[in-house]
Amino acid sequence: MASLVPKDELKSWLDQWAAKYEQPNFIPLDPISIPHRYSRHEDIECAAFVTATIAWGRRAAILKSADHMLTELGDSPVAFLVDASAEDLTEIHWAHRTFLPEDGHRFLHSLQLWYREHSTMEGAFLPRANEPDLHLAIDRFRQSFASFWLDTRSSKHLASPSQGSAAKRLHLFLRWMVRSSDKGVDFGLWHNIDPKQLSCPLDVHSGNVARSLGLLTRGANDQRAVRDLDLALREFDSLDPVKYDFALFGMGEAGILSKNEVGSPLRISVSSRG
Repeated sequence: MASLVPKDELKSWLDQWAAKYEQPNFIPLDPISIPHRYSRHEDIECAAFVTATIAWGRRAAILKSADHMLTELGDSPVAFLVDASAEDLTEIHWAHRTFLPEDGHRFLHSLQLWYREHSTMEGAFLPRANEPDLHLAIDRFRQSFASFWLDTRSSKHLASPSQGSAAKRLHLFLRWMVRSSDKGVDFGLWHNIDPKQLSCPLDVHSGNVARSLGLLTRGANDQRAVRDLDLALREFDSLDPVKYDFALFGMGEAGILSKNEVGSPLRISVSSRG
C-alpha cells in the first residue's frame, strides 16, 4: 500500500512526531520510567529487561506489575539476585496477566545465573558479520538465557523471531539499551551495537498507524512485518530508524487513527500536523 503523501513530506511529519514524543515528559506514564529509577548500569539493564518482558496491555497495569516485581528485589536488583539463596527466590512472587508465578521463577533463576556469570547482557545480543538486524541475535540470546526452559510455557514470554514472532518486547528492551540517551529517554548503555540495526517494537497499535501511513502492507504483526517496517523506516533515517517508534506511538496516542479508517493510507495536510 503506497502512501498518498510525498516521501519528503511524510518524513518531515514523522520527524516532527518523533521529536515531540522523545522527551523526558514522556517518561512518567511509560514503562521506561521503571528502569529510570536506578543509577547503576547493571540495575538499569536488569530493570529494563524485567519491565520490557511484561510490557503488553494497559500501561498502568504494566507499571503496577513492574513496580511490584522490582520492589521485591530491593534497591539493587542485580546485587540481590547475585547474593540470593534458592529459598530467597522462592519467596518472590512475580506475575502479570498471563505471566504466571512459574514463569516468574524461571526468569528469576535465569537472571540470577546470568548476573553471577556476566556483568551485562550486551554480549549475548551482538550481531554477527553481515547480519543487518538483531533478529538472529535475539534467538541466540534466548538459547543462552533460557536453554533449560525453552520447552516450557514460559518460552512464550521470550519471543523468537525465527519462529515468526515480532518479538516486540525484546525489541523494546533493545531500543532502551542501544539508542542514545541524548534526549533523556532511552539509556544508550550499550556501545557495541549500532542503532541502525534496531527494529521497531511492533504491536497492534504501532502496526495500525504504520498501515494508515502506507509504511506497512502486511496484515499480521509478525516477524515478516517487522522486517518490512524496518525497510520502510530506514528509508527515512538509515542511522536511527527506530526513533520513529516514538512517532508511531505518538500518533496512536493522539487519536490520529480515530479520524481515518484503520489500514487505509492517511491523508496528511500541513494543517493537520501535530
